[in-house]
Amino acid sequence: MPATPLSPLGAPSLPLHLARALRAVVGRELGRFLRQPTRLGSALVRPLLWFVVFSAGFHNVFGVAIIPPYETYIEYQVYMVPGLLGMVALFNGMQSSLSMVYDREMGVMRLLLTAPLARGWLLAFKLLGGTVLSVLQMAVFLLIALAFGVELAWAHLPGLLLAMACAAAMLAALGLVLSVYVKQLENFAGTMNFVIFPMFFISPALYPLWKLEESGAYWLLKIAEVNPFTHAVEAVRFAMMGQFNAVAWAVVLACTAVFFVLALWGYDPQRGFIRQKGGG
Repeated sequence: MPATPLSPLGAPSLPLHLARALRAVVGRELGRFLRQPTRLGSALVRPLLWFVVFSAGFHNVFGVAIIPPYETYIEYQVYMVPGLLGMVALFNGMQSSLSMVYDREMGVMRLLLTAPLARGWLLAFKLLGGTVLSVLQMAVFLLIALAFGVELAWAHLPGLLLAMACAAAMLAALGLVLSVYVKQLENFAGTMNFVIFPMFFISPALYPLWKLEESGAYWLLKIAEVNPFTHAVEAVRFAMMGQFNAVAWAVVLACTAVFFVLALWGYDPQRGFIRQKGGG
């Protein structure tokens, strides 16, 4: 049996150490999810409600004109799918944030952050775990949408999965940032009201942005244009049609990096909000 690679001081090598931390952090997230089968159902209730019920009720209200990336008129149900995929990722990102707040209250987060490994790696693994869970849930919803007749060219699937993963990573990184500010589980409802719902509804997830311009709500249009969730939805929408939206991808990748750096700074006990607010 080959010997375990060691560092000069006799400790496990960094790659092995990282692999163990990855398995522990991501495996814990996946294991927790698998032990709670109702969590998948609860994550899909909201998007399925919009997809099955509201798409029928609002089909004639939110008629969609020929706008990029579409080259012809489409059903409202088809238009909604990228936005509802984003909804799944958005709520799972907030669920990951809630999980971190719970871990901090229970002391698990303190143990993780005091582990003999750079906290940047630990937060990256938490980000990866949240992203994987989001993509799994998004994939399940996508399969349901396909079963209801939404068409998808299989040649577009790799690009779509990549766009879904990037959107999920951005929203998981946002969840990391929010977990710095939300100190108690009781405060999470306020986060839902002031962060999640404005991000979702002031976006093209349920209706095209030209509807806002047509109604004269220019200030809402401007907010939607700078909303990171808008660009996450558009990246998925274009990828679903086999197209590439450079602006949306640039915003998604830039926001992911910025959110992760802010979370890393916030969890730094020497400089971040954890020290300023006495959390941990």
